[in-house]
Amino acid sequence: MQLPEHAQWNDGAAARRSTRIETDVLIEVQGEGFAYAGETLRVSLHGALIRTSAPLEIGTPVTLYVHRTGKSALAHIVSVIHDSGSRYGIELDHPSNIWGVSGTPPDWKVC
Repeated sequence: MQLPEHAQWNDGAAARRSTRIETDVLIEVQGEGFAYAGETLRVSLHGALIRTSAPLEIGTPVTLYVHRTGKSALAHIVSVIHDSGSRYGIELDHPSNIWGVSGTPPDWKVC
């Protein structure tokens, strides 16, 4: 998936470990005894901002499954935003482009 330059979201980019990119990717959020459909709003090499109806709490370990790529990754919830829809910040346990983003920014290199 190639994204146009204007799709990048760089708010606070200097403090970020990797560039955030706005894109909607269908995901499944899986945890102990639950699995919920969801979508990403922004992704990076280190995590994402997601929307799902799952009642998640900060610190909850989850597995993210990305339908487009067939890839999964372990992650945990790092922020919760309850407004017009439940949004969650997730951090991947191991940085990876599980999202299927091509033409990635230079800082999306895994050491």
